[in-house]
Amino acid sequence: MDSNSSTSAVTGKPAPTPKSGRQPGVKPAKPYPDFPLYAHASGRWAKKIRGRTLFFGPWDNPDCALARYLDQKEALHAGRTPRAAADEVTVKDLANAFLAHKQDSVDAGELSPRTWRDCKYTCDLLVSELGKRRLVTDIGPADFAKIRRTMAKRWGLHGLAKHIQGVRSIFKYALEAELIEKPVRFGPGFKRPSKKNFRLEKAKQETKLFTAEEIRKMLDAASPSMKAMILLAINCGYGNADCGTLPVRAMDLDAGMIVFPRPKTGLDRRCPMWPETVAAVKQWLAVRPAPKGDTDTDLVFVTVRGGSWFKEASDNPISKETAKLLKKLKINGSRNFYTLRHTHRTIADAACDQRASGYIMGHVDESMASHYVERIADERLLRVSETVRTWLFGTPREAVHDQPHLTIAGTAASA
Repeated sequence: MDSNSSTSAVTGKPAPTPKSGRQPGVKPAKPYPDFPLYAHASGRWAKKIRGRTLFFGPWDNPDCALARYLDQKEALHAGRTPRAAADEVTVKDLANAFLAHKQDSVDAGELSPRTWRDCKYTCDLLVSELGKRRLVTDIGPADFAKIRRTMAKRWGLHGLAKHIQGVRSIFKYALEAELIEKPVRFGPGFKRPSKKNFRLEKAKQETKLFTAEEIRKMLDAASPSMKAMILLAINCGYGNADCGTLPVRAMDLDAGMIVFPRPKTGLDRRCPMWPETVAAVKQWLAVRPAPKGDTDTDLVFVTVRGGSWFKEASDNPISKETAKLLKKLKINGSRNFYTLRHTHRTIADAACDQRASGYIMGHVDESMASHYVERIADERLLRVSETVRTWLFGTPREAVHDQPHLTIAGTAASA
């Protein structure tokens, strides 16, 4: 077969004629009779497998050619593309393979597009710092220390920790996918920031809380949709994604109860709704625009154009509208819609029922007891909810008149 039509065993592409090792017109004899390769006119040792002529190395290095053939013969004779040798995997190869793997998870609904973009950002950083042609097996502790210094200049402690973990995940994938044969050594200079540094950093920052007065001002000035979302956030500890993906079927407005698994974790959540929250949701639903697509039909909140409020980005519609509202009210500080979730959890702590508070928030409970607790009583959830409501509106209720099945501290509800 002509050399131009022959194929590389590794890439599957036409193999170029080597510049060295070829002796035109004089083919070498096999090193020994049972040598499995033959001398091809292109100056390389070759073998025809499944109808294709494959090349394994130049004439002047038969031992290397044989080793390469023996390493790949099982896959080649089975009709599979052999895995590239570990020392041939570049940073670009690894980044592409990792992102393709994560894209499969996105397509399967197991990973959000936003998380994929975070992975892409980390891969881009690796390629930028190391070079796309850098061999993975050539990367060592000094390289990772350099990458960490670059990260530290770009992000704060939380961003630094996030991307360090991202880099580690990429190389963990490389080992598990057999792109490399042994773990990469990150060295002592590629560690996450210490817990002490996180505590010191937090002490320097402004408290991420709203006062009760600020929230009441927001409610008075908000549009019907934003008012309902603000109340859901402070009442139930909901965040942007919670409000943006909340389906109508999750709410029992007559009973004043909302049951909606947290989108981020899939954990069950149940929360009593305040009368103020129920009223605000009803007011919004009365004027809600018609959803434009089938996927948005059951959403509680849709935009004026009928689309979802939820967007996998930091500048999603809820964040933008909250920023406009805070600016209008001159409520300053590094606070946003998600600060309402922080505020809910902080105030709820006064109810002294961490398990009930965590259940409302959709937090993961890793304790052994969580494996035995099958449900949290509604009375406990109501006690937490009422603690936050009393803080916000200043009017405690001993019983909820429009929720006769719920009571506080066992007190029977009024008629």
